[in-house]
Amino acid sequence: MWIDDWAAAAACQQSQPDQLFVRGAEQHKAKTVCAGCPVRTECLAEALDNEIEWGVWGGMTERERRALLKRRPNVTSWRQLLETAKGEHEQRYAVNG
Repeated sequence: MWIDDWAAAAACQQSQPDQLFVRGAEQHKAKTVCAGCPVRTECLAEALDNEIEWGVWGGMTERERRALLKRRPNVTSWRQLLETAKGEHEQRYAVNG
């Protein structure tokens, strides 16, 4: 299920915002905040669709997001793509549980 008001449910709500806007090796530590986040996919879609250049979003650094955008330049809606993939994953998991 896709959550439109995802920011309220984000795991990073419990941390300081500055922890997600770091450089270098500190980014790997920041990504751990996203690891178990229930709205990680929604957050990532937001960052990709809006080409957000700074910080860790959805478990990806700005460098990782730029590389993904370059690899998939024809994606017009990351939300649509990721929402569909998330729904298919959840459906498969529910069936194969």
